[in-house]
Amino acid sequence: MKKYILISTIGLLFNSCSEKEATVSEAPAETSAEMTADAKPYPLEVCIVSGEELGSMGDAVSIVHEGQTIKFCCDKCTPKFKEDPAKYLSQLEVKPAE
Repeated sequence: MKKYILISTIGLLFNSCSEKEATVSEAPAETSAEMTADAKPYPLEVCIVSGEELGSMGDAVSIVHEGQTIKFCCDKCTPKFKEDPAKYLSQLEVKPAE
């Protein structure tokens, strides 16, 4: 009886985890083409978080943050950016020519 309860509990745990994962990965429809069309273009050839060349780890990941397109080398850099955007956005500031 204890084995049955344990197996049932584990089954429910895995089932609920996969359901949460599916809802987290769904993106709202308004964030795609509509928001990117009005966003400023991304001026760098590298990931704003890691400094890796865009495309070096597969397709680049793009988001729009406050009207600015931001690109990452992979999806693992996105949460790091969202933790402290100001830290990374300073890289986009245009520096005057000397």
